[in-house]
Amino acid sequence: MILTLDIGNTRIKAAVFEGSIILDSFVFIKSELEKNIKNILKKYKKISNLVISSVSEIEKSIFIGFEDVVNIHFVSNIDPFPFSNCYETPLTLGIDRLVLATGATLKFPNQNRLVIDAGTCVTYDFINDQNKYLGGSISPGLKLRYQALYEYTSKLPLLSLENPENFIGNSTSNSIHSGIVNGLVYEIDGFIDEYKANFSNFIIILTGGDSEFLAKRLKNTIFANSNFLLESLNQTFQYKINND
Repeated sequence: MILTLDIGNTRIKAAVFEGSIILDSFVFIKSELEKNIKNILKKYKKISNLVISSVSEIEKSIFIGFEDVVNIHFVSNIDPFPFSNCYETPLTLGIDRLVLATGATLKFPNQNRLVIDAGTCVTYDFINDQNKYLGGSISPGLKLRYQALYEYTSKLPLLSLENPENFIGNSTSNSIHSGIVNGLVYEIDGFIDEYKANFSNFIIILTGGDSEFLAKRLKNTIFANSNFLLESLNQTFQYKINND
């Protein structure tokens, strides 16, 4: 069994795998990391490998106490990946983006792939049908957009995510919801349309914490999977042990 950890900017997602099947999944905050790992390892005693992808600062010393129980693997930029990394600054490419690109490459062979991860940030990653990672884009996610309007203005309120009541906002709150939600939806559809205009044989994968909220609002056909990063992390580890 394998335990995968996706340590993001705001929360941690974890999953227990038996082969390619998710047996259990978890979401928790960073302060609960050590406690939750202990509980998961206690529940699933056959876990032999702990595979970690992190985009935030976290003390690796937290994991020292588990080294006698499981083998610990941190995914890094120098690991083997099933694609050619054509990014101009490959060592600055986020681990999460490398993992997602790996999952897309292995799950959807011989296609052009666009992976959209809608979380704290929205990342777009493109891997062509020749298995070349060409790059993508990064923009603020929904929560960051709400925070930015509040923190960089003097009178706009801090709101939580809501579905806009109307396209034309008839109040300040409704205008904010319309601008943020519809703005991101149009952004994503616009990016997809641009890629589709330049590439054929195309698959679009939408994942991340806000993927379910956004999926039903997009006009383009997508493959939505909120667990795609965890599944890709499992695939990244399997690829590494078979290609080291």
